[in-house]
Amino acid sequence: MVRRTALTRDRVLEAACVVADRGGLHALSMRSVAKELGVEAMSLYHHVRNKDDLLDGLADWAFAEIEPVDIDRPWREAMIDRAHASRRVTAAHPWTLGMLESRRTPGRRVLEYHDSVLGCLRRSGFPIRLAGHAFSVLDAYVFGFVLTEVNLPLQPADDIDEVIEDMAIPLTEYPYMAEFIGEVVGASDYAYGDEFDIGLGMILDQLEVRLAQARIG
Repeated sequence: MVRRTALTRDRVLEAACVVADRGGLHALSMRSVAKELGVEAMSLYHHVRNKDDLLDGLADWAFAEIEPVDIDRPWREAMIDRAHASRRVTAAHPWTLGMLESRRTPGRRVLEYHDSVLGCLRRSGFPIRLAGHAFSVLDAYVFGFVLTEVNLPLQPADDIDEVIEDMAIPLTEYPYMAEFIGEVVGASDYAYGDEFDIGLGMILDQLEVRLAQARIG
């Protein structure tokens, strides 16, 4: 007789992640998760109250993958590491982009993560409002970058001329796009992903300026 592995909340969330990875959040339901686990949907209600509880649990799972920030680290290197961790998790699980900050009943890991980011910034001398601005702009940048990155029609291995032909872009009508594509995108060493650290550096540079101004004022 084959013994079935006991259901736990963690197993339910892992299965929910698999379903969401495969079909997005719109494919997620108690029934689809139960099917993934090979059980009846009613079995899940011993571990998650309803679909909202399932989504809350997934948000908590995602923030656990990113991990809290060490509040005693220098703020800039801590924010770089968290930006890269957020990018890694959201790129691997694009369904997280629309729900990480959308839950009205956040779990412990969500709260720990947010508290640690704010704590790191505050201990580094950020005034409370500037800490909030830094948190917001960095998340907006990471999430926006990943959203663009996972939906780009151009991949590193693609032939740029073939992509332009497929997209039917009349470059003669758009001289600045033609210049950018010819000089940058068409270069042999170009990869859109490399833009991440450049843009992140620009944001962090400006935050350093704002922090210095706050200390003077």
